[in-house]
This record gives sequence, structure tokens and C-alpha cells, in this order.
Amino acid sequence: MTSSTRNPLGVTLVDGGANVAVFSSTAERIEFCRFDDDGTEHRTELTNRTGYTFHDVVPDVTVGTRYGFRVHGAWDPANGLRHNPAKLLLDPYATAIDGEYRWGQELFGHDMDEPEQMDESDSAAAMPRSIVADRSFDWQGDTRLETPLADTVVYEVHVKGFTKQHPDVPEEIRGTYAGLAHPAAIKHLTDLGITAVELLPVHQFVQDSTLEDKGLRNYWGYNSIGFFAPHDEYAASGTAGEQVAEFKEMVKALHAAGLEVIMDVVYNHTAEGNHMGPTLSFKGLDNQSYYRLVEGDEANYFDTTGTGNSLNVSHPNALGLITDSLRYWVEEMHVDGFRFDLATTLTRQDGEAEKHSAFLDIIHQDPVLRDVKMIAEPWDTAGYQVGGFPADWSEWNGKYRDDLRAFWRGDEGALGDAVQRVLGSPDVYEGSRRSPLCSVDFVTAHDGFTLADLTMYAEKHNEANGEDNNDGESNNTSFNGGVEGPTDDGAVNDYRDRQRRNFLGTLMLSAGVPMMLGGDEIARSQGGNNNAYCQDDEISWFDWAAADADLLAFTTAAIAFRKQHEALRPEWYRTAPGHSDSTVSVLRADDAGFEDGDWADGGNRSVMLVLEQGDDSVAVLLNASETTVEFTLPEKPGGGSWTLGLSSDPEQQLDGDATTLLVRDASFTALH
Repeated sequence: MTSSTRNPLGVTLVDGGANVAVFSSTAERIEFCRFDDDGTEHRTELTNRTGYTFHDVVPDVTVGTRYGFRVHGAWDPANGLRHNPAKLLLDPYATAIDGEYRWGQELFGHDMDEPEQMDESDSAAAMPRSIVADRSFDWQGDTRLETPLADTVVYEVHVKGFTKQHPDVPEEIRGTYAGLAHPAAIKHLTDLGITAVELLPVHQFVQDSTLEDKGLRNYWGYNSIGFFAPHDEYAASGTAGEQVAEFKEMVKALHAAGLEVIMDVVYNHTAEGNHMGPTLSFKGLDNQSYYRLVEGDEANYFDTTGTGNSLNVSHPNALGLITDSLRYWVEEMHVDGFRFDLATTLTRQDGEAEKHSAFLDIIHQDPVLRDVKMIAEPWDTAGYQVGGFPADWSEWNGKYRDDLRAFWRGDEGALGDAVQRVLGSPDVYEGSRRSPLCSVDFVTAHDGFTLADLTMYAEKHNEANGEDNNDGESNNTSFNGGVEGPTDDGAVNDYRDRQRRNFLGTLMLSAGVPMMLGGDEIARSQGGNNNAYCQDDEISWFDWAAADADLLAFTTAAIAFRKQHEALRPEWYRTAPGHSDSTVSVLRADDAGFEDGDWADGGNRSVMLVLEQGDDSVAVLLNASETTVEFTLPEKPGGGSWTLGLSSDPEQQLDGDATTLLVRDASFTALH
């Protein structure tokens, strides 16, 4: 029989069975537990130990085998030790997970009434199983697309919600990986013109017992437990490992259509929560190594995520788990990049966020990971770090969202910040010689109002979440046009339609990497719910029957306009050394340059930006005031006449010999 090895971790099929390897620096014994179809359990102790890795070759393990671990060791919560062999544990390296949680005392390593005491009830009947998945797959030559950031347009979307109600996707695959890979779904994406889908979490996650008790479900999926396993609920083909091949088929189909796949990943915490949370995997394997514990109070967890725990990225094995997972998704699943939820937590080694943390340094030098798209959500509950990540990273630019919302709402004093955002946020990135491509520009995302709701609601309406409307962000910088919610008032609806075009159009005219929330192009509404994390229903799913065809046509045109013009896609700031052929002019409506007094004028809400890149030029006229503004057009760089390219005002026209242009209230026009 093949001899056992400590690497790779997890279950690897070999002649006669499988090499099983699991890390724990504090365990005394570890048992591999294989389950028959009828639930009968067979335990095999891992007899070899190299360093802190327990390993052995276990016979009778094949593709489809269901398994878990039982870990023997000290139960001493006060010192961070939570071993409990009565609890079946998921393999942190499992590539597939199957089954549901039966919430009750069995899933908790401690006694719920006396948390210091170990609970001895067996959890096997209440736990999902790790699955040995078939990792072979015919990619037929598929590789990562490597679309340049300058040409990237990101579409943030939920695998289930996108197709759950799509009339042209077969009902049996709606809401699944196969559904997203269906030609009807892909056609919408390619016709729209986006280049990358950013999938809300698809790592295996846990349905919260607190939500289930309310009749709700975790929809967004920011509750990970399996960093190598595609979430089984999104598989149409089966959950006994079939989800792996179905995910790969989805990636291959999207790649064939020219669409990259970016994964929203949650490595900052796990679903095991705080000291009162369940024992599902890491907590029972090696609590001290995988989680950050409070120094001097190791019974409790250091938490900068708001979820109860934070992964211990200062420990080499916890850090290794993350990087092994990332490499797996790149090498075996062919994904093109990652968006890191609460990425700032991953840079905290001794409590403070560090630009040269071990996590960031490893990514920078790793030959597999350093060339894929890396996007940070640059904050956590303990700090805001926009502009603080390395040059090779892009960041969700929350300043862009906030400042563009304020500008188009007509707030006083918002013009200067809005200009910075449209130009790629040089006030954030240029000082450290970072590219505007470090800025992922967005106005809306999964967390918050959709674009339609941003223009329909002044207040959040989260009553369906069961928290008396106390959850979700209260400061949304939104404006409803004078009426809360849907209305038959034509003037209000005209204003809302124009504002939606303003936001989407400005997004596509801005330097940086534009990201739009999936469904904004068809005016998807959540009824004013700005925290629909628990709404796995019609509140969150795309309502294709109510799609706004006019807004879809405008968004498609805006993306196409962006692709046509290099001046809208600068890779470096126009004032950077070596780029003297690229310029930008910031002008008042009268074609004069701005002076200090103009920026200080809080009532100034209009600006003209003339962007040049080589032989390409675009003039962007923004007017967020309540009145029509007359713009005096500058001479077109290189000569010739300006042509109307894009406008949020469908009545806008341009005389070929015009020297002035009227831009109505709350609208923009782009000339080329």
C-alpha cells in the first residue's frame, strides 16, 4: 500500500484508498470517520504524526465517500482548547460538502447552559458530511482570460437570484451554477457588455439557526465553513460531489463567452461564531491556531468582523489554509480573481492593519496568485483603509459611492469630491503612485439599496428582516424625488429615470474599474430593503418580468461608449511622468478654468471635464443643479466638431455647429 504523507492536507485518493492528512497542534488523537449510505460510521485512527500533521492511508475511500473527523484532546476553554470527540468535524480541505445542519445542543461543543462544561452528545446525525469529490475534468483548453483591468467592467451578481425567475432558463436549473451557464443567462451578460461576473459567496456556507427560527435564510452567504467547496445548494446536478464539476462547467461556459469569473471570498471569519457558537470544524480541530483569541482571556474571540470571530492570519497554518484555498480555485477551478470581504482583517497580525502583513506579502510573491485580479473590501469593523493596500491590488472605493451619491442628490459642496472620483480618485491613489485602476468604482452593491431603490426611497424599509427595521444602514444618501416608493406621478418618475441614467452613465465615464450591481440595468427593486441578506425570495431575486427595457438599452450603450474611448480608460494618471500625451481639463460651464473661489462655492453643481488620450477625446458635462445650465463648448482637441455620444436626457440634441449646449437639471451629456 502507498505510504502516508503529511502533504497535501485533506483527502487525496491513492492506490488502495486515500492519504488523509489533517493539521492540529493541540490534538492528542484524530480519527477519520467514514459513513456508509445508511449512516453507519467507521472510524480509523490516523497513526502517523509529522510535526503537527496527523496522517495515514485509509482503505476503502473512493470518489463519493462521506466522511468527517473526531479529535481527541484537552477541553479547557479558558486556555483556548475546545477538543471534543463527540463532535463530528468537517474537513477544512474538503472539496465538497453535503447535507444540512439539525440545530440543537448536539452541534455545540459546550453545554448551552454551562458554557465551561463539555457537552458529550454525539453530533454526527446533525452534521453535514465532507465528500471525496472527483477532481478530474476536461477543460478542453480553457484558461484564465486575463482581461486587462483597464478594459474590465464588473457585474456583481448572485448565482441563485440571477436566474431563479428567468423565463428563458429551464425551471429545473434556475438558481444554480448550471442556470448561470445557460445560453439565455450568458446572452444577457454579453449583450450588456460586461466583462466579468463577481459572484457573491459560493464557498460552502452555513444557514444560520437564528434566521431559520424566523423563517428566513442566509441569502448572501457571508457565513463560510468550507473554503475549498462550492456551495451545494447552488447545484442542479447533485450534492454528493457533483457540485464541483457543475461549477467548473459554469466557469468554462462563461470563459467561452469572454466573461471572467471573480469570487467574493470570506476568509476573515467562519460560521462557528464566538464562544457560544457551534463546533463544526476549526474550533474542534485547533481553536488556538485557527482563531484569534483575546490575549489573557482565551475563552473569548478577538473579533474585527462583527460575526463573533476572526481567522488568525498570524498563524502559518491558518494563513496556509487561505493561500491553499486561493491556489485551488485558480488552478483547479480556473477562476480569474477574488474580492476579499473585510480584507483589512486579513492584514491584522498583532491587531493593527499592516500594508506589509504576511498575507499581503505571500500574495505578492506567489507565482500562482500574483497575476490574478485581487480586489479588497478595504475596511472592517475596526478600521477604514481605502488607499492602504499594495499597488497590485484594487479596492472597492467607498468614497466613490458616497461622493457620487451626494453630488447627484444635489448636496452643497459635493462637486470637488465628485470630480476627484470621476478622475479615478487621484487624491487617494496618486500620492503613492498607484494607478486609477486601483479604484473599483461603484454606486451600489449587494449591501445597501439597489439603484432603483436609491432613487425611490429616502428611508430603508427592512421590516421583512424581522428586526423592526433596526438593521441596515440608515444613512444612504438617497433621494426619492419627493414621493416615498412607487408612484404614478410622471414628473417624479422622469426624475428617477434620469437619476438612474446619471449614476450608470457617470460610472462608465469614470477612470478606474467600474462595478455595477447586477439588476441595476433593469431597475431591479428590493422594495426599499437595504439589507436583504436574509431574503432568499422575490425581494432579492431578479424580476425579469418587470425589467426596464429603456434603462437596459441605456446601460448597454454606456458600456459600449466606455469601450470605444481610450480617454475613459487611463491606466495611469494623466499628469504622471511619461504620459504627457494624456491630459484632462477641468472647466466651468463657461469654458473657463476653475479658481479657488469656484471650488469653495457650495452652490456650484456643474462642471465640464475634457479628457484626452492620444487621438481620442471626450467632453463630460455634469449638471447636478435644479436648473438647466448653458455650457460653452471648448474647441475639440485635434480639431473637428463635437458629436453627441451619451446623455441621461433622452431629449438632448447637439447642432453640429453649436458652440453652446443646454444641459437640463440633474443630467449629464458626453460628447466625442
